[in-house]
Amino acid sequence: MASVWITNVLVNELKEEERKKIEVWAGSVALMSTLSDDTDTEVFNNLLNIIQGNTTIPVILTDNLGVIRDNKNIHLPEQHVEEFLKKKIERFAKTHDPIIIRIDENFVNYVYYEDSSVLKQLQWFPFIQLAVVFIFILISFLALNSTKKAEQNKVWVGLSKETAHQLGTPISSLMAWVEYLKTKNADIHLLNELDKDVQRLRIIAERFSKIGSNPTPKSTEIKEALAYAVGYMENRISAKVSINITTPDEPIHVLLNDSLFGWTMENLIKNAVDAMDGQGRITINAFPKGRKLIIDVSDTGKGIPKSNFETVFQPGYTTKTRGWGLGLSLVKRIIESYLKGKIYVHKSEAGKGTTFRLELNQCLP
Repeated sequence: MASVWITNVLVNELKEEERKKIEVWAGSVALMSTLSDDTDTEVFNNLLNIIQGNTTIPVILTDNLGVIRDNKNIHLPEQHVEEFLKKKIERFAKTHDPIIIRIDENFVNYVYYEDSSVLKQLQWFPFIQLAVVFIFILISFLALNSTKKAEQNKVWVGLSKETAHQLGTPISSLMAWVEYLKTKNADIHLLNELDKDVQRLRIIAERFSKIGSNPTPKSTEIKEALAYAVGYMENRISAKVSINITTPDEPIHVLLNDSLFGWTMENLIKNAVDAMDGQGRITINAFPKGRKLIIDVSDTGKGIPKSNFETVFQPGYTTKTRGWGLGLSLVKRIIESYLKGKIYVHKSEAGKGTTFRLELNQCLP
């Protein structure tokens, strides 16, 4: 702001100086028109030098009838010169009052002028300077934000891989115990359920191990992927919660990693169950839209205030007394970073529920 103020002061001073120069120039033109043949050569040369000395300020000289007598420092077009100069006069008159040259009582000339190119450039200088400062601040902010995200990513990756590593040993031990119990004629139904949970733990460990890596998505039929993800959760949530799935009749393939997509759906379902306090209805509706596949996950829970539509995906955000608030943050990371899709709160109404929308890439022929 100081730079703008100082530049503005300098511009005003230079404007005054340029007007004084034009007034001297106009006076010289007036004197030149009154010189006789016996005028001293030195006086004539001095006036001529003053008139020719203006090489930067555009000027147009007219008589009292508006007829253009002369112009200087103006780049003229090849055609329609007079119309061009008249438009210039109109523009000059808006920025500076014309200087009046009185030749005699009946004859008057007018000098129209505008600021020199140097003065115009100086007027723009503070704004260019501010733009450079703004760009510098923006680049600094983006660099700082990128560094912060990189640090967060390192923490995520380190935590995930360490979790997968720590889970590996007890999972292997549990798998061995399940096999041992099968040889002891234990209840086969209980063993099967225990085996499912052990396999589930193995899948969870595998998911954590993939954070930070670059898992390759493959073409997957969405009906099968949804059925697998929802089927596991249906047996592990309250019986008071119903889950309804609607998918297109025709097969639709999308680029997915089964393990990570299953993790996403489980987190969304768990989030919906918590929002409904363990009773209500979850609706999953999948439908194609252009080159995308849309999956809407709706619940009949408390709803989310509009001001929190973005906040819910930030690490640490939670409305529960227990929990780390990482579920939706993981979901967003999986969908956007690994599956190259989008997830956002499509709509929400207090007391009626929330709809999360996923946009995934279809495998089109």
